[in-house]
Amino acid sequence: MLTYQEALDFLYSFVDYSATRLVKYSAQTFDLSRMTALLELLGNPQRRFLSLHVAGTKGKGSVAAMCASALTAAGYRTGFYTSPHLQDFCERMQVDGQLIDPAELADIVDGLRALAPRVPGLTTFELTTALAFEHFARRSVEVAVVEVGLGGRLDATNVITPLVSVITSLSYDHMDLLGPTLTAIAGEKAGIIKPGVPVVVSPQAPEALAVLEQVAAERGAPLTLLGRDWQARPVAHTLEGQTLEVWSAEEARQANALRAAGYPARWRPARLEIPLLGAHQVENAATAYAALQALRARALPMAAEAIRAGLAQVRWPGRFEILRRRPYVVVDGAHNRDSARRLAAALDDYFPGRRVFLVFGASADKDIAGMLAELQPRLTRLIVTQAVHPRALEPEQIVALLGDQAAGLPVETCAPAAAALRRALELAGPEDVVLACGSLFVAAEVRAAQAALTASV
Repeated sequence: MLTYQEALDFLYSFVDYSATRLVKYSAQTFDLSRMTALLELLGNPQRRFLSLHVAGTKGKGSVAAMCASALTAAGYRTGFYTSPHLQDFCERMQVDGQLIDPAELADIVDGLRALAPRVPGLTTFELTTALAFEHFARRSVEVAVVEVGLGGRLDATNVITPLVSVITSLSYDHMDLLGPTLTAIAGEKAGIIKPGVPVVVSPQAPEALAVLEQVAAERGAPLTLLGRDWQARPVAHTLEGQTLEVWSAEEARQANALRAAGYPARWRPARLEIPLLGAHQVENAATAYAALQALRARALPMAAEAIRAGLAQVRWPGRFEILRRRPYVVVDGAHNRDSARRLAAALDDYFPGRRVFLVFGASADKDIAGMLAELQPRLTRLIVTQAVHPRALEPEQIVALLGDQAAGLPVETCAPAAAALRRALELAGPEDVVLACGSLFVAAEVRAAQAALTASV
């Protein structure tokens, strides 16, 4: 029997494309036939539960987490598969919010170890996905929320036929793998759209939406678009959470028809509360709500109160998460220009006028200049660091990449991330903000470092 660490060592002994980007993202490299063959050997565990499939560039994890929380609140035994993990590998596969037990993970991996030689070329992510599906089947999961790892068309998760598919906001990321344009990226993400399976789509740039609509039409997949078929608006926000309203175009049409006919319209939009911060999370919550309504229409009954409770109870750490006050320490997984733009807007919403000390690190394949261009107007000082990850750039390389872009902004290097946090806290006053972003790995390490500092007090 494997130990937990031996199981992780086995998984990571295979090719891990999250740690290296040395090959092209293509059907020759990411071949779904390997995944299909492995699942056949396991007895096709993915066929033993219903599923919701979530792809996108930004927001897919948040939407998936909200949907999983709502399904659990509605009484369904719910699986949740996500990647990457923030601090513990077991975070990747959960049932009703409970992480897989390390002993069960080791037991399933022990079985995969016996099967792996029969499927040449397997990757770490393919084995991990099979592990999650087997865990869900063993735990008699009724419905699983499955987040795509990378892209969609060739992703290992794309062997499922879900009740509903979801595609969240698309922007420029992983261009070396998915293509240099939004049209190309949308083509890869649209690969999760299945014939006849409804797809819920967040607001998109016109060129991305055109691709999604074309693929949906070709496959006979009814497409629901946030901003057209569903609307949402923020109501209020604090540092503890925010309130929003969401309604369908059909609800609004019926209410307007009643008013036009002279009848009193008692209808009000659904009011939701979420603990996740930032205007972008209003869009994500509305996308999740629309996806849950689509699941209800596909014979998964859910009470409105259960949906509200599930969204109110969701936990999704590392996304504009406030770890302490005086000074504020905030971590965010923003790692492309679009997410940095949304992060800058959140700083203006929640911390207007406050000085911001940024702890920043990023992987070599990211738009570092673009991210910092969005954040720089809000910064007092930039502290460049490096996460413990194979693709993380050294701080000096990041500074060199910035060149004259950082002119006028005090910049220093400090690694590892825990040391960078300590340095930022030395510089920041009690009313200031220490922000860590650029990579989910940086967010995770700063989060762990802040937890250690809190425990030592």
